[in-house]
Formats: sequence, structure tokens, C-alpha cells
Amino acid sequence: MEPILNVQNLTMRFGGLKALDNVNITIEKGQIAALIGPNGAGKTTFFNCITGIYDPCRGHVEIKVPGESAMRIKGLKPNQVTERGMARTFQNIRLFQGMTVLENVMIGRHCRLHAGILGALLRPAGQVKEEKQAVFDSYEILEKIGLEQYVNEMAVNLPYGAQRRLEIARALATNPFILLLDEPAAGMNPQETRELDELILWLRDSEDLTILLIEHDMKLVMSLSDRIHVVDYGKKIAEGTPAQIKANPDVIKAYLGDDSEHA
Repeated sequence: MEPILNVQNLTMRFGGLKALDNVNITIEKGQIAALIGPNGAGKTTFFNCITGIYDPCRGHVEIKVPGESAMRIKGLKPNQVTERGMARTFQNIRLFQGMTVLENVMIGRHCRLHAGILGALLRPAGQVKEEKQAVFDSYEILEKIGLEQYVNEMAVNLPYGAQRRLEIARALATNPFILLLDEPAAGMNPQETRELDELILWLRDSEDLTILLIEHDMKLVMSLSDRIHVVDYGKKIAEGTPAQIKANPDVIKAYLGDDSEHA
């Protein structure tokens, strides 16, 4: 399989703190990969660096659209990274709570629309047609995610698990080929977690997405992941299959512990 995300020597400092220290991670097309480690290990900082929220001090970040040449994205703004096909969700839910479910997804479609300020003001036929298509596409995504019953509901009124899924729907609206999920199961009950597990597999298999997730739920990580990357104190300490990671003494010492619940 060809690499679809290639991160080399990624380094990020905050004053005297080195949050990431020469981290190298490669994700192949079609993989479900996980980035795990203790709290404060640098996982979300890694996401922030490769999606343009932070400008890393050093390193090389490259994505490759299937069938096209690789593109360097280090130094690009978040909206530019999204336009190139990498979308993400956040550890803390960041929905527009005062908007409807449909409107939240439509915001994700914005980067794929062509009309500018003048078009929004004059509303020519092309602009109206594009807006109608955005509504159709957004509703179709809600159907795929299983949220169509909430289409006109305010986002703030959704159950917690549905809000998590809505964040994923909004990310899908950007039409990505790489999806980054930052602790998607955080705060979910067991039933919601099982549904999330099924959703992530469906996104990979039916929507042809490559997925990288940060997650503390080791049962979810071990059941889903093709490849797991482990960081601790900003350094990558291991990489491998779930079986290899569970048996790695460095990972056990730093993160998993000896508790048999991770077996």
C-alpha cells in the first residue's frame, strides 16, 4: 500500500518544553491507525501540528491524494489543509450549538463551494443551484451517519453520542480522504461506543477513508486498528500491530500497565 500521510522528524516546542521530539509516522491508504499514549504525551499536539493549528518548529508533513503527487502541507493554514483532503474532529465537542444539525453539516461543505461574496449577495442561478446541492449532500451525510431524524433539531439538544457523530458528519462534509478523530469515544456509554466502532469500520470500508484516531479506550483501539503508534513524553516509543503493541515491554511500562484487562 502507498503512504497517504507521511510525517518525518516532527518537532514542536512550547518555550522550554519539547512537546514533540522528532516524531515519524507513516499511514497507508485504507488503514485504521491509532495514536496512543499517556495524557500529555503529545497526541493532540501532533494532530494540531499536521492540521495547521500549530506551526511545528521542524519536520516534514506530506499527504498524497490517491492517484496524484504528494503535497507538502507543513505551514499551511487549517482551512488549506482541509481543502487538500484532511479533516478532523476535536477532543472537546466544537459544534455550532445554536444552529440546526443540518446547518452544522452544511458549514463543513463550505470549503467545496465556489460562490464568493458577490454571488451570495446577487444569488444568480448557479449560486442557488449550488446551495440546493449543498443541502442535498449534507442531508445524505446525515442519513449515512444515522442522524437524519435530528435534521432540524438544534445541535445543543442532541444526546451526547449524537453530538459526537455530528462532529464526524461535519468532517465528512469537507469530502476528505484522510479523517483524524481525536478521542471520538470520550464520554460515550458502552452502547454508543459499539455504534462508534461500527461507524468507523463503515467509514473505512464504504467511504474509502483512511483513518487516524487518538483514543484511550484500549478495547476500541485494539479491535479497530491495523497499526498502532505509541508516544510518550513527545517521543514515539513503538509502532506495530495490536498484538505487537500489547506485548511490547516499553508500551506496557509507559502506558498499558500489567493489568490483564488490556489483553
